[in-house]
Amino acid sequence: MIKNLSLLSLLFVLTCSSIIAQEAQFPIVKGFGGIYEVPEATERPDPSLEYKILVDLITGTETPENVNRYVDNVARLMNLHGLAGVPKERLHVKVVVHGGAIFSILNNEKYQERFKVDNPNAPVIAALREGGADILVCGQSMIVRGLKKEDLVEGVEVAHSMLTTATTYVPQGYVMLRF
Repeated sequence: MIKNLSLLSLLFVLTCSSIIAQEAQFPIVKGFGGIYEVPEATERPDPSLEYKILVDLITGTETPENVNRYVDNVARLMNLHGLAGVPKERLHVKVVVHGGAIFSILNNEKYQERFKVDNPNAPVIAALREGGADILVCGQSMIVRGLKKEDLVEGVEVAHSMLTTATTYVPQGYVMLRF
């Protein structure tokens, strides 16, 4: 009995330590949005499906020297699908930035003017784009804040508005998530 209990305890410790000792993985967005394998998960994305995701990114950061956790969450979203076996080609992510999150996509010069530090989000935006995400900014939010396209991180496209982007893509089957 004690021998069996000791063996079970050893197996438990080894299992827990292997889960705890996992290193973050970055299957689609390299270097950002680290995620972990969950071997016991029974609910996982289906790699045979096409995933159409529209992210309504509105939340800014309270600490401008750190990556906006919601920008990183987009990377996590993409990496979670990738870890489950969804090929990059089946993952269609459009991120529409507006509200307080708009400052996360300022180019380094404009970010430094505003926050006195380099933009920690710029490398994440570049990695998201490399991973296949389209990054859009609400043109209405830009105008209200006096921003121009050249004030933004390279590769960000200007949308007419967040609202019209949502009404364009949701009827096309995009699921909308709000961060």
